[in-house]
Amino acid sequence: MARGISALETMPVSPYARLTRAILGVLAGAILIFLYLPIVFLILFSFEKSDSPGFPITGLTTHWYEAMLADSGIHTALLNSVEVALVTAFLATVIGTMAAFALVRGRTRFAGTGRLLFTLPIMIPGVLIGIGLLIFVRRALDLKLGLHTVVAGHLVFTTSFVVLIVAARLQGFDRRLEWAAADLGASSRQTLRYIVLPLIAPAIIAGALLSVTLSIDEFVITFFTIGPQLTLPLYIYTQIKFGVTPEVNALATVILVVTLSVFAIGSLVLSSGRRFRRREAG
Repeated sequence: MARGISALETMPVSPYARLTRAILGVLAGAILIFLYLPIVFLILFSFEKSDSPGFPITGLTTHWYEAMLADSGIHTALLNSVEVALVTAFLATVIGTMAAFALVRGRTRFAGTGRLLFTLPIMIPGVLIGIGLLIFVRRALDLKLGLHTVVAGHLVFTTSFVVLIVAARLQGFDRRLEWAAADLGASSRQTLRYIVLPLIAPAIIAGALLSVTLSIDEFVITFFTIGPQLTLPLYIYTQIKFGVTPEVNALATVILVVTLSVFAIGSLVLSSGRRFRRREAG
């Protein structure tokens, strides 16, 4: 074999390989267009001058964003969503991080089963979780529905994501750093505070940001566990029942931008954490 030529380049290639790659490329492009074109129309129609968005577009304006900012109902729904998301993120991060430590480092006999039970809510349909929580809260506990029951419902599935993210980071953690700290005289509490937590902080922050995003976007579980209040997804649903207006499109666009921003911040935090670990290792 000639020097500089890899074995893969000398392997026989099907005569239909180029056609197959072209078909797969067109199919992938069509799927991406199908997924993202409705979002493009959503953003475009939020600037529609007419109160009945559609084609042809009569003109562009920011009036509907101004109307959205002046709507007191949106303000109330937004505050409810933010309040629920922040409380959910805090509790899910604390509970999920503690559970991840127990599952990864607890040396329990059934750690695999425990991890499966923690991540099971991700695989259970939201309708079943919502109905189960509604029956449990109203029939078993005899509690009134409100934002506190919404937080409880969101904790069921957001905690699972925090457990997955933090546990994955703990599994790849170099325990020799802790042994070195112990050799230098650091106590277990000092090692946890100055070694372990700073190095897994990107995973914890990413779990918290993901919990915020999931909580703000959640509709099904919120629908079953909320009382007379409204969150942003429920507000949009109630408005759509009376007809889609550019104001609803503007609100959905703002939610989209906030969601993407949270994911972007989480990605930056994770990437900066990886760069920090590489510098420390080098």
